[in-house]
Order: sequence, then structure tokens, then C-alpha cells
Amino acid sequence: MNKFEIAPLLRGLSFDGEKGDIVVFREQIENAELSCSADELAEKFSAGIRSVSVDGVGGFLLGEDYDDALNGTSNVRKASGRAAVVNNKVCVVTGGAQGFGEGIVRELIKNGALVFVADMNVVGAKKLATELNAQEGRTVAFGVAVNVTDEASVKGMVDEIVGTVGGIDLFVSNAGVLKAGSVKEMSLKDFEFVTDVNYVGFFLCTKHVAPVMEAMNKPTGNYFTDIVSISSKSALEGSNKNGAYAGSKFGSVGLVQSFAKELVADNTKVNTVCPGNFFDGPLWSDPERGLFVQYLNTGKVPGAKTVEDVKAFYEAQVPMNRGCDGEDVTKAILYSVEQKYETGQAIPVTGGQVMLN
Repeated sequence: MNKFEIAPLLRGLSFDGEKGDIVVFREQIENAELSCSADELAEKFSAGIRSVSVDGVGGFLLGEDYDDALNGTSNVRKASGRAAVVNNKVCVVTGGAQGFGEGIVRELIKNGALVFVADMNVVGAKKLATELNAQEGRTVAFGVAVNVTDEASVKGMVDEIVGTVGGIDLFVSNAGVLKAGSVKEMSLKDFEFVTDVNYVGFFLCTKHVAPVMEAMNKPTGNYFTDIVSISSKSALEGSNKNGAYAGSKFGSVGLVQSFAKELVADNTKVNTVCPGNFFDGPLWSDPERGLFVQYLNTGKVPGAKTVEDVKAFYEAQVPMNRGCDGEDVTKAILYSVEQKYETGQAIPVTGGQVMLN
């Protein structure tokens, strides 16, 4: 066994009914409370152990949160009941440096989670993590690089997370792209780009995250973990001149249902959240390239003379008269985590714009 196999096992062995300890790898630890071979870990480990040395592998420090594991000094947030849904749990958000992803990251932090901000924009991801750590006065976030369309990059992300904290409790597959266009005109390159990020990327992330979650569950058989994809209202009904995006999102729901049936054996639940339009995000509101500006310039909204006119037109299509935001989406994520008797579901968060039949 290597460190990437042992760390999730230790997290599972330390499971307290809600989560396992954070497990920090070190090449060497002096005077470890437990020294043994990898084969002896499950037999010799007992509750409350804070340091383990594994022959031929290295050392592991355990604690309630990252700072507690690393140096025994932390400001561990205590919570119970609904407030404990993600409290001190390890969460990952792909595409987490901006847009919906950033909103989800911030809301998870508010709920006490330890969050990895995973993004191609690693500078932005690390900047956000630094800001959140300073804001909370303890280590609550890390920035990590990932290109979800590149399997080696996805594996590297998962290895980095496991090597840093020992495992993953909640993986939010949020990274996504949109390229609209008529089926008569869209290039194969653009179609494949959207599909690779939104569909293949979700597959690759699940492929490499699921074994970590399986390892965490093995010691007790009662360690629930979650994979949640962030889809779209376009996964629930077609989207005019936006087939590549809608198709990739419809396809991801099929993956969710299929993965859910397979991974339930490991106590890993797989669900998807289908948000409405995030009007305040860069996709819509960017002053130069946002959809509001594009739609104004192309005359898509009859009679619109300003960006505000275009925004009001689209808000009026939502019964609740506003766009979706990160808090709305995160509440649905937390529901899917808290609800132990729900997997393979597509949860709409559309303000009533799209309703299930």
C-alpha cells in the first residue's frame, strides 16, 4: 500500500459517525503513537490516535481539522444536527475560482467545511483560498490545479487532495462551459469542447474520486460520501440553439443515475443539482462579453435599449423574478448530502422556470 491508499483508510478507521479525521502525510514522524506495517493498520488502530508511522511508507498526523492535525492548535468549529452536514468535512469544488463555483465554495465555508478550490485558474483558486483562510482565522481552503478534460490532471488533483488531508467527503463537479450556436453552424470542435468539459469531465472526476470514497467506507461500512454534479435547467428541457450544452447536461444526468446505482454499494450517493440562470455571474453580466451585452447588441430582445432592459426581460421569465445564485445551489447540495435516502436524483433549482413532470 502507498500513502494514497493508507490515508483514506486511516480516515475511515477514525470515523466517528459523522466523518473521519483529517489525515496529513509526512515523510517521517518521530515518536508516533502507533508504528506498524500497512497490513496491521486495521488491527492495531484505535480511536483517539493522533499519529501513525507505517513501515516503508511514512507518517500520518490526525486531527479534527487541518490545523489540529498539523500542530494540535486549531479553532475547530463544533456543530450538530443539520449544521453538521459538512462541518469539518473535506469538500472539493471544480471550477471553484469564479461564478457558481465560487459561490458554492463560499457557502460551504460558511457551513464549516474544509474546501479545495479546484480550477484551471490555479492562481485565482489559491487567491480565493488565501482570502477565505484569512477571513476564518484557520485553514479552511486550499487551491489546487485541475483540467477536468485531462485524466492525468484529474488524477493529480485527487492525489494532491488525499496527500494533503486524507480523503474526500463531498465532491462537487461544477466545472462547465457553454458555447451556443445553431446545429446548422456549430463546428465539431466547439461541440466536442462543450461535451469534453461538461460530460467527459464529470466521468473522469467520478472515476478517480470514487475509489477514495470506497476506501474510506471499508473499515465501518457506514461512511456516507457524496458526489454532486452541477448541471442546469437545460438538463431538464431542451435549449434553442444551445444543443451542445443541453445535450451534455442531459447526458450527465444519465451518468448520475448510472453511477448512483453502482456506487451505492460503497455508501457513495450521486446526485445532480439543476440551477437556473446565474444572471449575476460573468457568463451573463460581463460588461464586454456577457450574454446581456451580446443579446442587446444583436437585438435578440425586442425593444431593449439597455443591458438592464435585457436583464429584466430574462428575469421576467422566472416566476420568482430573479436569477439563481450560489446560496440557492448550495442549499440543494446540502440537502442531497443530509438526505441519506436519496441518490440518482436531479434536483431543480430554477425559481419555478422549469418544473418536473
